[in-house]
Formats: sequence, C-alpha cells, structure tokens
Amino acid sequence: MNVNREYRRRLLTPEAAVACVKSGDMIVHGGSVAEPPALLTALAERVRRGELSSLKIYSSLPMQHGSRTVLSPDLSDCIESYSWFATEADRSRHKVGLSYYVPTYIHQISRLMQETMEIDIMMTTVSPMDKYGYFTFGAVNDYTGAACRNCRTLIVEVNENMPRVLGDTLLHISEVDAIVENHVPLLEVQAPAPGPQDDIIGRCVAEMVPDGATIALGIGGIPNAIGSHLLGHKDLGIHSGVFTPVMVDLIEKGVVNGSKKSLHPRKHVFIVAQGTRRMYDFIHNNPSMESRPASYTEDPAIIALNDNMIAVNTVIEVDLTGQCNAEHMAGSQFSGTGGQLDFVRGAYNSRGGKSIQAFTSTARKGTVSRIVPQLKSGTAVTVPRMDTHYLVTEYGSVNLKGKSTRDRALGIIALAHPDFRDSLLRAAEDMYLL
Repeated sequence: MNVNREYRRRLLTPEAAVACVKSGDMIVHGGSVAEPPALLTALAERVRRGELSSLKIYSSLPMQHGSRTVLSPDLSDCIESYSWFATEADRSRHKVGLSYYVPTYIHQISRLMQETMEIDIMMTTVSPMDKYGYFTFGAVNDYTGAACRNCRTLIVEVNENMPRVLGDTLLHISEVDAIVENHVPLLEVQAPAPGPQDDIIGRCVAEMVPDGATIALGIGGIPNAIGSHLLGHKDLGIHSGVFTPVMVDLIEKGVVNGSKKSLHPRKHVFIVAQGTRRMYDFIHNNPSMESRPASYTEDPAIIALNDNMIAVNTVIEVDLTGQCNAEHMAGSQFSGTGGQLDFVRGAYNSRGGKSIQAFTSTARKGTVSRIVPQLKSGTAVTVPRMDTHYLVTEYGSVNLKGKSTRDRALGIIALAHPDFRDSLLRAAEDMYLL
C-alpha cells in the first residue's frame, strides 16, 4: 500500500468530511485535548443550517471546543448530548436537562461500545501519520480505539501539535475513512497552585507513599502538592488514569523511574495526558511513555497487579459512615465516577497498596464542612463505605478498613474542621453511631 497516496485520497475539507453525517446518527468524538475543533465546528454549522436533526453525540471530558460547537444551547433541539464524565463545559447543561450523564466505570466504556452502541460516526484528533501509515491517538486513549473500530465511518483530524505517544495507540491509514488537517495549538490545562491546606495534605499523603511505590494522581492543587512532597522519594512508578505536569517534574528529577514496578517496569502507564505544552513535548515519541486504553489501565484487576499501588483521589464530601461523593453537587452531576472506584478497589487489592481520598475539610472559605452526617437524598455515592480505605484532610488521616461504625464515625469527625466537630458528634449520636 502506498500510504501517502491513500492519505491524499482521504484528505478532505472539514465540510466535506462531515457530509457523510445523516439525521439520527449516533456520533462519538474524542474528549479532552483530542476534541476535533474543525470537525465539530463544521458539524455544528450543518445543524444550524437545518441540514441535520435528531443527532446523538457522546463524549467524555468535553472541553472548550465542544462547548463552543455541538454543546451550544441553540443546537439543543437538534442534538442530544451525552457524557461519560461531566466537566465545566457541560455542567450547566446537566443542571437544566440539556445534557445527559451516562453512569459507568471508565474501563467499561469500550465494552459498551462493542455490545450496546451502534456508532455511526467517530471523530477525533490524532498525531500526524508516520512513513508506515500509522497515526497515534496522541494524548487521549480512553475509549478511542474501541470507538474507532466499532463505527460506520471514522474521521480523523490531524494536528501536528498532537504528540506522538507510544503504547497501545496506533491507528493505520487503512482504518480511516476521511482525514482533515487542522494544526492548531492544543488546549492547555493549568492546575491551580496548591494552597496552605493543600500543602499540609500533600505532605501527609507523601509520607504514606513508600519508596518503590507505583502512584496514580489526578489534577488539582492537592495532587500538585503531593508531587512537591515526593521529591525526596526513590524509584517511584506511574500507573495512572491521568498523566500531568507534576509527573514530568518527578521523572526529570529522577524520583520516578519505574524500576521497581511489578507491571510494565520502567514504563509510565496512563490513559489521558492533560496539561501544558511542555508536558506534551515531553511525552512526544518518549519511549518510556506507555499509553493504554481505559479498558486495560483502569481495570481493577490490572491495577492490582502493581505492587505497592498508591492511588490518590479527591472527593466533594464524605459522610460519617465513610461514603464518598466525588461527582454530585447542588443536586446535579458535577463530574463523574470515571476510574475513581476502579483505582480504589485495584489499589486496595494490590500487595502493599493503599487507596487514599484526600480533601480539604471545608469548602466556600470555611463556611461549609465537607464532612457531613449523611449524604443528602439523591446524592451519588462514588465510593461505597465498604470500599473506602484511607481518608486524609489537613487534620490528619484515618484508615477505615476493619473499623466499626462507631470507630469510623469518630475517626472521620477527627478529620473535620474544629468548628464543625461538635455538631457532627451530636449527629453521630442521633444516628446511633455513638
């Protein structure tokens, strides 16, 4: 096969590429920094011209390009939007019923695509083709492969700014139906600087991480603070849903080398890389990077194969029984389950592993306690009380495993801000926990 000839034959304008879309189609598009802006714009314009209706569009981690195009409120009569993980781009739509959340564990999305979905169109951003005819999924490899290989028509948006990422990421020109080129800067995500409480929590969590451990961190002030306090550690590894700029720092300083990993030694395993241009440049063609789909990376059984797996997540609130809500706020979907429970269970089943939920004790400038007597009716439970392992706030840590309901309640209350402890103790008594 002459791959360059095949590339030219498939190369279209965005408008011509989306001409294959029909009313009633089910469309899946890449999420996070793999959103294809040119294709989404062309698709939205077809809808605005009245050429398309009754579309169903699925995504995960929708971002700016989605919010400006297919998630625009003026298109909601013609587009039903669904997400496996809500973000700022579609939270307001969830609140008013213009978008729908699909509850699922992230590692099961690929299976859903194979067994229950009939995908008409898949569109995503990829890295440029190499001389052998292979693109890569780049920085986003959650459900992309499954969608690409279980759809009627596959359209890719080639962006020279998308890093070429190694691992289970290859897509051959023979699998692609249409190509557009759009060399725009990738979206960059800047994590907030850690605050004083984040720093205390980061130090506490870092002390719970042994040398040689494999870590999974998320995005935000607390994960960044944890990273800064891991600089004195040795021989750490990475098996994480998200690869972030703080992980680049740990690798460059020699803290992370993967030499002690029991699974994929010396490889930094992840699904989505989301951060800065410096980070995208770092992972480009880097042989130590191992991007794998969520169906593998976030399968609890696979996670558990990493000895000394330390998985850190954050939560919105925790109740006195140990139930954790990390996805529901003010009566509507705020984020998603994602791989949080996958890592909670996988890390606990790892030899020497720990699952840690790290969070500040209060919100809204100290006026609201994140530790509550009971989760409100209708609130999603992301981590059931039976699964919760360690909880950490700026007031310390507690291991809930093996504790009675009484000892759990007392341990959790000790993590609360002092201003709220008395009321929590009274509530615990009313709940017959004490």
